[in-house]
Amino acid sequence: MIEIIKPGTNVDFLALRKYAFALSAGLILVGMISLVAKGGPSYGIDFAGGMQMHVRFNADVGIDEVREAVDKLGMGDVQVQAIESQKGEYLLRVAGAEDQELTGGVAARIAEALQAQFGQRGFEALSTDLVGPRVGKDLRRRAILSVLLATVAMGIYIAFRFDARFGVGAAVALFHDVLITVGALSLANIEVDLTIVAALLTIIGYSVNDTVIISDRIRENLHSAKRVDLGRTINRSINETLSRTVLTTGATMLVVVALYLVGGPVIHGFAFSLMVGFVTGTYSSIFIASPIVEWWANRAERTA
Repeated sequence: MIEIIKPGTNVDFLALRKYAFALSAGLILVGMISLVAKGGPSYGIDFAGGMQMHVRFNADVGIDEVREAVDKLGMGDVQVQAIESQKGEYLLRVAGAEDQELTGGVAARIAEALQAQFGQRGFEALSTDLVGPRVGKDLRRRAILSVLLATVAMGIYIAFRFDARFGVGAAVALFHDVLITVGALSLANIEVDLTIVAALLTIIGYSVNDTVIISDRIRENLHSAKRVDLGRTINRSINETLSRTVLTTGATMLVVVALYLVGGPVIHGFAFSLMVGFVTGTYSSIFIASPIVEWWANRAERTA
């Protein structure tokens, strides 16, 4: 097995917990301030309701021409976004339209206007997505519940798989990862849609996998050295799994960074969320979940 961390490495991770907690609190606070200042997350069509149309023209059609054509319709704020990886392709969004407006032909009016102006320049409507505001609100509620339930379920699983202190540590670490990722999305002005929810659920699964590896090693070492201080055992366990953690995270980050750089705007938010979440997931398994295990055990001893 490849090891980039030398055997016998003995970093005192628990000694850094105060700095780690301060860093995490700072990052979460900055993200929450950004969310409050912006009135909450910026929801995509999936959650806010509205229309999204994917269109294609000849490569010589510029984004300013497309914006000018749709502005003439007087339909309010129609967002036009260029797809950088595909020359001549654009995403048009009309957010917050009512159900009757959507069914009454918002997409048809835009398509007709673009066809009339760019019909001789290769205009083609590739896809159209319509989501009513009531459906979007229901999807938003379900998405929040799915993330919360997944986080709680993972914590319960760890508690049964090991014991309560590990479950509490895992649950806190998972909430930590989700909060930092959502805050980063707000700071980066990335819309929250169903792909972001998929990314958050992926982050939860990735983070808990890292936590299980470390927790399993802690339990093994506790059984083999029962008289050794718990803090020393946790540090030893983290150091023993550190090479595996770095290799796994490094390999997954290579893929995610590639998706972010060349995947195009459709999965840009998804890849960004995974980049932030995978880093925080690895960090939280070491600096959040593990110190909480020690704190919980020490607290139980003091109250016993």
